[in-house]
Amino acid sequence: MKLTFCGAAGTVTGSCHLLEIENKKILLDTGMFQGGSEADDMNFEQFRFNPSEIDMLILSHAHIDHSGRIPQLVKYGFKGRVITSAPTFELCKIMLPDSAFIQESEAEWKSRKRQRAGKKAVEPLYTVKDAEAALELFHAVEYNKVISIDPNISIRMKDAGHILGSAIIELWIREKGEEFKLVFSGDLGNKDVPIMNNPTVIEEADYVIMESTYGDRLHKDTENKTLALLDIITDTVERNGNVVIPSFAIERTQEILYVLNMIKESDNYKLKNIPVYVDSPLAINATKIFQSFLPYFDEEAQKLIQSGDNPFDFPNLVFTHTADESKAINYNKGSCIIISASGMCEAGRIKHHLKHNLWREESSVVFVGYQARNTLGRRIKDGEKLVKIFGEEIGVKSKIYSIEGFSGHADQRGLLEWIGAFKKKPQKVFLVHGEEGALSELSGLMETELGIANEIAQLGQTVELSATSHRKIVVERSGIHKESLISTLSALKSNFSETLESMEHHLSKDDNVKLDALMYMLEKLEDNIAELKKEIS
Repeated sequence: MKLTFCGAAGTVTGSCHLLEIENKKILLDTGMFQGGSEADDMNFEQFRFNPSEIDMLILSHAHIDHSGRIPQLVKYGFKGRVITSAPTFELCKIMLPDSAFIQESEAEWKSRKRQRAGKKAVEPLYTVKDAEAALELFHAVEYNKVISIDPNISIRMKDAGHILGSAIIELWIREKGEEFKLVFSGDLGNKDVPIMNNPTVIEEADYVIMESTYGDRLHKDTENKTLALLDIITDTVERNGNVVIPSFAIERTQEILYVLNMIKESDNYKLKNIPVYVDSPLAINATKIFQSFLPYFDEEAQKLIQSGDNPFDFPNLVFTHTADESKAINYNKGSCIIISASGMCEAGRIKHHLKHNLWREESSVVFVGYQARNTLGRRIKDGEKLVKIFGEEIGVKSKIYSIEGFSGHADQRGLLEWIGAFKKKPQKVFLVHGEEGALSELSGLMETELGIANEIAQLGQTVELSATSHRKIVVERSGIHKESLISTLSALKSNFSETLESMEHHLSKDDNVKLDALMYMLEKLEDNIAELKKEIS
């Protein structure tokens, strides 16, 4: 099998990995590159494969840096299935058309500018029509269920704990008589965060493709993040300023609402009447989807909602749908909390709120998620004192905070704990989805602390994978009972005897029997019986 790294190799965004298994070509994710004009340009480059030759795409989760180029894939000829979890499918129904609308709007703006200069108009990366065509190809599967997508390939999705519907992808592959297992981590979540379950522990694999976003950092304030946010809000309100929270529409927004609900229910009378605005149509729609997937929440969140306390609905929480409602926020008197997208401040209504608040000493900007290199969010977080928004230079005088405890990604400790929990060490781990420092530090620690061989993937690199000779990978199953095994044994005994008798009959009577195929199947059966004897001896 060949594995080619087509994105998120040496960088955090653009997740895309190509598997070539005999006559099949399968993609793991097809996401957008993010982080300034250089990353944007990469999205317009040709794919490192022919989209029309791809048989299937397996999608780990809905974030645009993992899903955002699927409509572009369809635009250039992809017609295969997109397999993902049910929540991811529902989230993509709002995210991909939204992304397409942004692409169309940006292309229209650039085209007007170019035409004034006597230049040709530009095409959008893809259109809303492309996004709608892509969604027609989606096929939702459940967590924890083994799905055979081909006689030689089976997959299973496990909860990655990153966002609603995020998945760790397990693949069992048979090629040239060999069997092996590949695991793609997707994005691994933080432990013990509101709403999300912890990332699922995987027992074994021959090879692992693993994210490394926070491979060189430990999250601070994980235990005290609610108190940290409470202190920031309290101080800002006392200065008569606004709290602006750039937030990803999916997961971060819902987690912040969960925490604000707790704060509102506390005895802090100063904050009870402070308005909270969710100013992102995408986040508003995503929050509705969250509420329809209660079984995917962690136990604590499920109990809270079942008790009648909806964390996404509390006094003075306002969802602003229209542009006029959004603009009105900045003319309100008194303090407020504004949660708006995009999380990295590259697009969306958050840029308007930053324009109105960054220059105000009394206001605060709170980062609660990852900020990719070269994004507006990263530049503000790193301390730039003058930034350009909508062509206007804005002085950064507000207080800037970052609460890493709200991150949706596992930190260095979480990553090492996840890969270290494998009962049988992988033959090799390929590190992706990280900046240079994070990749290098995590790679060294995996080698020295865990003794796990690993390699930092390079963009465009192709590696050959084959089964390890010393063990056979078995599809682990949950919920198997002794009674089921006894019943299966009984049925097999009867079928086995009948099948052998039928084969003998056909061999003696029919000269057209496919001897090669039958011999191959009998030899495989003989091998399996030998394995079974070893297992029970």
